[in-house]
Amino acid sequence: MNTNNLKQVYKDSVVPELTNKFNYKNYHQVPKIQKITLNRGLGEAAQNLKSLENSVLEITNITGQKPLITKSKNAIAGFKLREGMPIGVTVTLRNDKMYSFLEKLINLSLPRIRDFKGLGVQGFDGSGNFNMGIKEQLIFPEIKYEEVDKLRGLDIAIVTTAKTDLEGFALLKALKMPFNQEIK
Repeated sequence: MNTNNLKQVYKDSVVPELTNKFNYKNYHQVPKIQKITLNRGLGEAAQNLKSLENSVLEITNITGQKPLITKSKNAIAGFKLREGMPIGVTVTLRNDKMYSFLEKLINLSLPRIRDFKGLGVQGFDGSGNFNMGIKEQLIFPEIKYEEVDKLRGLDIAIVTTAKTDLEGFALLKALKMPFNQEIK
């Protein structure tokens, strides 16, 4: 799989399509993807360091980049949480890794979701960025079923330079993101 395939599709077909649709006067007005952030909160990681290690390994396999371990800022007695304890992992993808991950997500991972009928447009945040949650990590081909100790989800945020949700939707739709409805 060519890692720059989606990047080339963006340059060759998405930019002219969006320029015509929104009447942009300049190439730099056309929205593009800035970064993709993957985040997994681990409530039980405070007591179980093995789950933290497994999550780091899984996210590294999925993205090809080692995640940052996020730590708690405050102590919360009700959750048995002390300041500085690990509570999650996060990774930010940019440039070639970002396009490679997005292509893999669209073409391989999302079709593997059971009873998948498309993504809902309610994941847009009002500024053209799209957020989605994945319920289980098994949809990614790098994760082997035998090596999974527990099903864990993760959040994916696709940050764009679009000014409105309509522009962000048009960008992701042109990149073949499978939505189940049009945005209003």
